Amino acid sequence: MKKIVIGGQIEKGAIEELLQKYGKGNYEITVKTDIDAAMALKNGTADYYFGACNTGGGGALAMAIALLGGDKTATLGMPGKTASEEEINQSVAAGKIAFGFTSQDMEFIISNVMKALENKGE
Repeated sequence: MKKIVIGGQIEKGAIEELLQKYGKGNYEITVKTDIDAAMALKNGTADYYFGACNTGGGGALAMAIALLGGDKTATLGMPGKTASEEEINQSVAAGKIAFGFTSQDMEFIISNVMKALENKGE
């Protein structure tokens, strides 16, 4: 079973609920601090990271970017811009494993990331 960690700064409970809903019971989901979540990904004890903040890329992804590098992370939602379904699919296909976004976009983003992961066979 693939493991998802939730980091970031806000809405961790809501993110967890959406991941459970769209993950259909196929993922082990754990809420952590942002640094613990990013470390779990770096150490291989987690497969994917989701996080939210008010900008979508600051507190949502800062630790993941610092520990994993920008090539493994994707800001999928920020004020005034939300990634399209195609952009989300491209991020997953490109091997991104840490996803940041704003809370107002989280259901659209989470549902599409989870669909892309499912289509990828994850």
